[in-house]
Amino acid sequence: MSNLARKLQQEQQQDIVNVPKKDEVKKFWLSPGEKALVLMFGVVFCFGGTFLVSNQAAIYEVNKEIQVMETTIQEQQKENSDLTMQIGELSTYERIWEKAKQLGLTLNENNVKVVEN
Repeated sequence: MSNLARKLQQEQQQDIVNVPKKDEVKKFWLSPGEKALVLMFGVVFCFGGTFLVSNQAAIYEVNKEIQVMETTIQEQQKENSDLTMQIGELSTYERIWEKAKQLGLTLNENNVKVVEN
């Protein structure tokens, strides 16, 4: 009987082994549509990053030009104020009287007219 039991056991094992296997369909992590979406997102992300960096570089250049222009304006304002101060110093009454004496001019008090507002 042990032979019979062994035979029966072998037949059952063969039935289990001989069960036709289903064709396994390889399951990818992403479908083709999802792959296309991921690819498009990556391309848009790269172009967006490039666009952002180029805009920041342009803004930096404009800010640099503005600072250079402001520095130039400040220098010109300083020069203008120095020249205004020089005009004030050179147009004093004493200096004008001194220059008039050097040129031989004299003050005739009979010829002076006073203008009132």
